[in-house]
Amino acid sequence: MDRHIFTRMNIPSESLFRALSDRTRLRCLVLLVAERDLCVCEFTHGLDEAQPKVSRHLAQLREAGIVVDRRAGIWVHYRLNPGLPEWVLTILEAAAAGVRQEDPFKADAERLRNMPNRPGAQCCA
Repeated sequence: MDRHIFTRMNIPSESLFRALSDRTRLRCLVLLVAERDLCVCEFTHGLDEAQPKVSRHLAQLREAGIVVDRRAGIWVHYRLNPGLPEWVLTILEAAAAGVRQEDPFKADAERLRNMPNRPGAQCCA
């Protein structure tokens, strides 16, 4: 169960665009728009990046209010904050649609799709 109570939030436009301006954070968000919920291990596999780097960027997205996390044992899953205003969701969906067929975003999705032992209810190391 999520530990957050969601209401429509007011996110400053500067926070959103600052988050989108970083390539790693944008790659994370593009994957989240497509997949809806991902474990940190799925991000690291899809992005082909080290866990500390991915976790740092996910923490920045969480602090900006763009994503929320839920813990399942030792695993941490992320999803878009359901309290995001419609204008933010529209921007994120349009950005994801616009870059989906470009690298590195296309390669990220392909790596994630081909992830061996991709987690379901249980996550991987």
